Amino acid sequence: MKLIFVNRFFYPDESATSRMVSSLAIALAGEGVRVTALCGTRPDDAAQKPGRESLRGVEIVRLATSKHTGGLVRRAIGDLGFHLSASFWLLRNLRRGDCCVICTDPPMLSVSAAPAIALRRATMVNWVFDLFPEVAMELGVIPRSGMVAQLSVFLRDLSLRASSLIVCPTEAMARRLARRGHGSDRLAVIRLWSDGSEIVPVARGDNVLRRDWGYGDELVIGHSGNFGMAHDFTTLLGAAERLRDTPDVRFLLIGNGVKRAEAEAFVRDRGLTNVTFEHLQPPEQLSQSMSVADAHVVSLNPALESCIVPSKFYGVLAAGRPTLFVGDPQGEVARTAATADCGVQVDIGDVDGLVRQFLRLRDDPERRMAMGRRARNLFLSDYTLQRGITEWRTALGGLPHASGRNARHDIPREITMTEASEAEK
Repeated sequence: MKLIFVNRFFYPDESATSRMVSSLAIALAGEGVRVTALCGTRPDDAAQKPGRESLRGVEIVRLATSKHTGGLVRRAIGDLGFHLSASFWLLRNLRRGDCCVICTDPPMLSVSAAPAIALRRATMVNWVFDLFPEVAMELGVIPRSGMVAQLSVFLRDLSLRASSLIVCPTEAMARRLARRGHGSDRLAVIRLWSDGSEIVPVARGDNVLRRDWGYGDELVIGHSGNFGMAHDFTTLLGAAERLRDTPDVRFLLIGNGVKRAEAEAFVRDRGLTNVTFEHLQPPEQLSQSMSVADAHVVSLNPALESCIVPSKFYGVLAAGRPTLFVGDPQGEVARTAATADCGVQVDIGDVDGLVRQFLRLRDDPERRMAMGRRARNLFLSDYTLQRGITEWRTALGGLPHASGRNARHDIPREITMTEASEAEK
């Protein structure tokens, strides 16, 4: 049996889905599982070419892909190209009894992959990072009541019903799919994670990157990750504008995405000198990069709480920094941070409230540092890579072969999820 992960991006890409899929695939390969990663080339990396390569036991198959930035039409063409290339590869290369883990980048990937997997008598597992087409509907990209939306939902649900397992990162997403008629016997919640050896807290005085980027004793408020359509930046930038004449509070925004240009234009047009932009740092720099900020802002459109989970939250926990969540007070991040007392929530648009929280962190460093310690402890108990691997191993090991026999997939199983939870406490 071979385990095939299908996702547009894989290592060395630093996007959220790539990091999750890559870490899981490499870990399972290290345990002796035959793992293939089916992905595309990165449009911004000339060194990546279509073909095959090997990474720590993982066979990586890179399909030729077109540049997926530059507008909705170009993105749609790039998405369609990956759909077609991936489905043809699966049709040619799958064998009976193989297990395909289908991710959600590009959107609706399960729809194009399902026929090939069924024809080859393989098993399909859906790893739902983002729930499409609901995300597009909530963002107004496609009309909620239009034919495109209704047909997309129908086809997505049809493909999910063909899967043996649907893995969601949150209970809210699993409940939403359950309401769509997907049985609880095929739904599993496996929370996302971060690599605690790759991201560790770094104190101010030991952080070379903080010094190189020109920060001293100021309070640095950070954002690190995707500048996506699902995230709010108006509240954060509004607070930065309000604090433009407060020299001991500065803002560091790290990452790329469709909203970065908009955020940069806001800063430029208002002449804000207290906001700096940087690009994502390589893995060996993540500890220092994430630890430059004394606290991080994480945001999410409340309408998308059951469709998306902002995975940057887990990196903030690993770095041992407080989280200022801008979004739904009943959302996943808000509730988790409040329960562990490692973060606070502010409504979208509440610039005054966010400014108050920034100043409170500045004026009470002992509280800020205590919140950071609690964040790291929460990470170690609930959001480690090893916990994710253990839960995935258990879930995959319990799947029957696609042929209908009672045999189980040969995924090593060391301990149960309950035992893993107890061991990490």
